[in-house]
Amino acid sequence: MKRSVSVFAILLFLFSSSLFAQTKNAMFPEMPGMVSYTYRNSLSKDLPATLDTLQAMGITDMEFSSLFGHSTTDIKMELDKRGMHCSSFGVGYKDLMEKTATVGENAKALGAEYVRVAWVPHTGAFTLEAAQQTIADFNAVGKVLKEDYGLTFCYHNHGYEFEPHGDGTLFDLIVQETNPAYVSFEMDILWTFFPGADPAALLTKYGDRFKLMHVKDLRKGIVGNMSGGTPTENDVTLGTGQLDLPAILRAAKKAGVKHFYIEDESPIYYQQVPKSIAYLQNLKK
Repeated sequence: MKRSVSVFAILLFLFSSSLFAQTKNAMFPEMPGMVSYTYRNSLSKDLPATLDTLQAMGITDMEFSSLFGHSTTDIKMELDKRGMHCSSFGVGYKDLMEKTATVGENAKALGAEYVRVAWVPHTGAFTLEAAQQTIADFNAVGKVLKEDYGLTFCYHNHGYEFEPHGDGTLFDLIVQETNPAYVSFEMDILWTFFPGADPAALLTKYGDRFKLMHVKDLRKGIVGNMSGGTPTENDVTLGTGQLDLPAILRAAKKAGVKHFYIEDESPIYYQQVPKSIAYLQNLKK
């Protein structure tokens, strides 16, 4: 596990963990969760050692977006050993629609409460027709996951959905025309801000439709668009980028977001994650 953990990092996170519990006015008295994608390379090479690293940081809540070549039984066993859990299981659109039963069974085996998808396949700009098909698909698969497996389906926005439509955007249309009983949302705050939307305003507008959140920040000076993509180097330590994180996170708490996951796609995530956790620890209500 090269560069995954150091004595300094372990001490820092053990200290940080105690502060999370002791700070009465902290916005995050609990430790945030972690998206497995942040540690994707390490998890692919050595899953148990990577979980040791995360455990040393005080992380207990995980969102897995891959099985990394392991069985769900093995992952659940490794998590249980460390007092960790998987609250959300991310899958691709094709598997979501064509292997719904397998997705549901895997999520249940991991102990997850949520299934999420983070990308709708499309070519060029996201269109009204694509949005309408997405709505139909989400309503159908969300119903199966809820009624057959007791799981909540969440869509993770990725920026391209904010094409103008009517008095709002295609993202508004997706929220408004999906069934709240079967379809919820995971806000990725970078991919909300990047196309020009206001994450805090959306959280206020749609409230508890947002159950999950990816917490990240965008490098200063980067101009966004609706492509749904930017170089991974533009993921920066929380609080050093463009997003108004205090306002966003206060709105998220008020909206009732259930799980907050740090996601850092940058090549130096191992340097940035400790600083991001420290930033969250110091945020006040």
